[in-house]
Amino acid sequence: MILYRTNAGLIIEEGGAYYDVPDISLDDLINLPSLVQHLSSIVKQGATGDRVDASQLEAPIGNQEVWASGVTYYRSRSARIEESKDAGGGDFYDRVYSAERPELFFKAVGHKVAGHGSAVRIRSDATWSVPEPELTLVVNVRGEIIGYTIGNDMSSRDIEGANPLYLPQAKVYDRSCALGPGILIQETPMPATTEISMEIMRGAQTEFSGVIKLAEMKRDPKTLVEYLYRDQSFPYGCFLLTGTGIIPPDAFTLKSGDEVRISISGIGTLVNHVA
Repeated sequence: MILYRTNAGLIIEEGGAYYDVPDISLDDLINLPSLVQHLSSIVKQGATGDRVDASQLEAPIGNQEVWASGVTYYRSRSARIEESKDAGGGDFYDRVYSAERPELFFKAVGHKVAGHGSAVRIRSDATWSVPEPELTLVVNVRGEIIGYTIGNDMSSRDIEGANPLYLPQAKVYDRSCALGPGILIQETPMPATTEISMEIMRGAQTEFSGVIKLAEMKRDPKTLVEYLYRDQSFPYGCFLLTGTGIIPPDAFTLKSGDEVRISISGIGTLVNHVA
């Protein structure tokens, strides 16, 4: 089932029918010990909601933090090495790809996140900006993966490439993260055959498109969560982007007005325009 956060409240979609989720916040809902049973009981009561219109959707996040993983696909490793070679940082990315400890970094808080249909931004001082399509884990306060959504980790490649220590500036700014359209509530792992695809439109023309299977991700999602939750507390749970394996060519950079479409089988399509 898919959980949506809308301007009218929380709604579940199951089998093409829609159900209102009453009297509970998103923060409390995703941290229920019996989340699936609670939502299933709502479904059994019968459809009570109208079909969700895209204009109603809000980013499916409350007071959670958003974190991200880096260099979890071989393609990402190669791109990071290439962009930072002149700064002497290429070896860092090769080593983190092979290391036991993953790269994890803070990305956003809820009020900085864009939802489906809203705008993402590129930094005003960046010259080479790209979207990064990522499977995103929804994790409760107990460190349990309770669902999945689509994430867009907007990145300023020229800034990170100049010096790896600039990563927070390249990755963390207003509307540098998008999540949505909803959360797939699922206790089992996503299949390795799951496809992640991205299309970037400039006017009526496709400027870039790419697709990758989840099987190409080097890191196990549960291991990423285990490292993230070491010596950290997340009282509302958190979102964890799991890295990208789809990277546009070096000659490409986003422009204002571009539209980014990210799809993950089983979850849906996240669409954002660039402000």
